[in-house]
Amino acid sequence: MAPRIYVIAGEPSGDLLGGRLMAGLKAATRGTATFAGIGGEAMRAEGLQSLFPMAELSVMGLVEVLPRIPRILRRVGETVADIERLRPDAVVTIDSWGFTGRVQKRLKARCPDIPRIHYVAPMVWAWKPDRTRKLAAVLDRLLTLLPFEPQWFVKDGLPSVHVGHPVVESGAETGDGAAFRARHGIAPDAPVLVVLPGSRHSETSRLLPVFAGAVRRLAERQPGLTVVVPTVETVAAEVKAAVAHWAVPARVVENRAEKYDAFAAGTAALAASGTVALELALARLPSVIAYRVSPLSAFVATRFLGLKVKYATLVNMVMDAPVMPEFLQTDCTEERLAEAVGALLADAGARARQIERAGEAMRRLGYGGPSPSARAAEAVLAVIHDKEAKA
Repeated sequence: MAPRIYVIAGEPSGDLLGGRLMAGLKAATRGTATFAGIGGEAMRAEGLQSLFPMAELSVMGLVEVLPRIPRILRRVGETVADIERLRPDAVVTIDSWGFTGRVQKRLKARCPDIPRIHYVAPMVWAWKPDRTRKLAAVLDRLLTLLPFEPQWFVKDGLPSVHVGHPVVESGAETGDGAAFRARHGIAPDAPVLVVLPGSRHSETSRLLPVFAGAVRRLAERQPGLTVVVPTVETVAAEVKAAVAHWAVPARVVENRAEKYDAFAAGTAALAASGTVALELALARLPSVIAYRVSPLSAFVATRFLGLKVKYATLVNMVMDAPVMPEFLQTDCTEERLAEAVGALLADAGARARQIERAGEAMRRLGYGGPSPSARAAEAVLAVIHDKEAKA
């Protein structure tokens, strides 16, 4: 069997999922699987030639996305046309439902014989539960990250499979902190703060200024503080330009291996909410989480769209407790962030308690179990096999 699979990711976290899925599909098909689609550096590393730069789709926030709607809709049309031309054995879209959902809806009408699979369930348990019916109307299979998610979709007739959270196989816990410190001239006992301001411009533009203020305050209280800023290609230029003016010289690192080594070298972290919080938990690096969207986006989400979540960080959701201190919207100030990070830097006991509880959260998310990428690849191939058996 030599399947051709069209894989679409719209943001860096989806690109990582796509890269691991592609690797899993290669392993499961003994290297015969071929790919087309849209992705970033992780998927390119597995051989994908992206139809267009994934960075065009990496935007968050209701207000932030509005000016880009015409371009996004044009890209939807180009993507569907490319799929019609290639006629792959299956289409796998990953997260980013604002874009990928439009693609899948058009494919249902124009290429109903091509299996349509979506990877990462929308958080219907947090808001808009009626979305389950919308996904069921256009998809053939859903792959979920969390064990309680399939039940939300199966009731509406969408076959769903829990494959596990991919962060558990990210290797985030394998960094070499001593080598990182030696490589960058950081003393073995120096306090190291790892700062992660996000992977989208809509995140970095709002978080970099407040993070700069927090770092300045911390530097005043913590002599000898070293700051490391891992980043990704989508925002690297912006991040480098911003941190060049910080109160403390910051080392910017750009690849995954360096990021994980930085995690291992770190004393504490200050990070944007997102998948990176799970990587930090896996790496046993105590962290403070922050996030901001535009005030209008936040108002619309809570007032009109019914967003109802107790916590924004998945570690905290799983444990139903503020394991990782999180500061969102108006709570996300340089004063509060500096206070929370400073408490972690100063208290080894607080760091140890967070590490223990975050580790339990990761076990609940599948750490130590079967590989999520292998399970996801198996689920994709099962859909293709089912179609062939019915042909």
